[in-house]
Amino acid sequence: MSVLRDLAAFACSASIKSLPEAERAIQRRHVADTFVAATAGALTSEGRALRSVLPHMSVADAIGLQTAVIRHTEIDDIHTPSCVTPSSVTVPTALSLTRSRNEFDPDTVASAIWIGTELMTRLGVALNGARIIYRGVWPTYFTAPFGAAAIAARIGKLNEDQTTHALSLALMLTAGRAGRFQGQLPGRSVILAMAVANGVRAADAARQGVGGDPDLLYGPWMREAQGLEADLGALTAGLGGASIYTQMTLKPFCSAKQAISSVEALMSLIDEGLPAESISKVSVRVPLPYARMIAMKPGPDSRSSTIVSAAFQMGLAAHRRRRLYDIERAEALLESDALALADKIHIAADESLLETFPVSYPAEIEVTAGDKVLRRRITATYGDPTRPLDDAALLQKAERVWTTPLLMHARSRAKSIVALGLAGLQDYDSCKRLADAMWVTCAA
Repeated sequence: MSVLRDLAAFACSASIKSLPEAERAIQRRHVADTFVAATAGALTSEGRALRSVLPHMSVADAIGLQTAVIRHTEIDDIHTPSCVTPSSVTVPTALSLTRSRNEFDPDTVASAIWIGTELMTRLGVALNGARIIYRGVWPTYFTAPFGAAAIAARIGKLNEDQTTHALSLALMLTAGRAGRFQGQLPGRSVILAMAVANGVRAADAARQGVGGDPDLLYGPWMREAQGLEADLGALTAGLGGASIYTQMTLKPFCSAKQAISSVEALMSLIDEGLPAESISKVSVRVPLPYARMIAMKPGPDSRSSTIVSAAFQMGLAAHRRRRLYDIERAEALLESDALALADKIHIAADESLLETFPVSYPAEIEVTAGDKVLRRRITATYGDPTRPLDDAALLQKAERVWTTPLLMHARSRAKSIVALGLAGLQDYDSCKRLADAMWVTCAA
């Protein structure tokens, strides 16, 4: 049996009912978190622009748009060992496809979401996604067609042979290295939308008898076509025995995951009594792979830079913490105190911190304030598997997102949005309501 056939067998037969209730509860929380990102993301300037740029008349294209809207918020989930953000792809794909078929069985939808999430993250781990991202290979973009095809095959009730061909075709549609995106509307979101739509179309093609290559992953294809080495064993080891959800992270606020540990370290010192105005210098040490990335300076024409820059976000944490939840970031660079502190922060690589990477993305900071030098190391951040957000914490996150200038007028919606997301996989009617709401929010 080929690797793709093994994965197809899993995609066709895996049932969410086989997972313990604790893991199913985690999945429901990730679904709710994704719905929060969708509803908030649809209201940003970039979210509205994506709707005008991307086609969304077909179901495949509409799913791509939903993914782009969710992913650009940077408040969606992540699997750190693979550096894949799967729910931005898997949740809208499953909900929209089940809506298109007018079949709202919650166990089928939950199983499909699990399958897509499992396959995306396993492929990311097999490719060493947490490291290749710094070579220009975006793991979520690379794995998106694969995950979308698996979900479409399951929702569409393809057999194992058809599903094998769907997965093969989806792999052939993957793209390797991306370039450096420029412009007011970054192409990053646009190409991700296209990748997801391609995965859905690959499954539809396989349903109609289009053949791929079931043995694609044997031999040198990944190396010769993509320039990547793959640990194929990681794709199937223990497949179906447990889910990836126990390894997943919910972000506590809007940020690149790599920057969160340094931000949290400074917040913890301030919350313990360190006056922000007394800080004269901050040294940040992080593992080499992402040191250069989070050392980015915030730029006036780059929303993403205010989300990636650890120094700037540490400035926000010290002087205007509510801005960490602001996904629009339109006025963030007007925070002069935050910018002033960011100028006092230096970021360097530290090989000693590689011990827990990429299971976690640690940071150690050293803060000089008057005659004091304070240190704090954060290995697992709030939202990581060992420090998970529960339902109440998820609601608190949503409410804080809704207190930002962009969303303040709709603050009362946060509670109902989280409640609908948490209930969406519980019964037929709730599943229909969530699928309809996701569709209306992003694509209608």
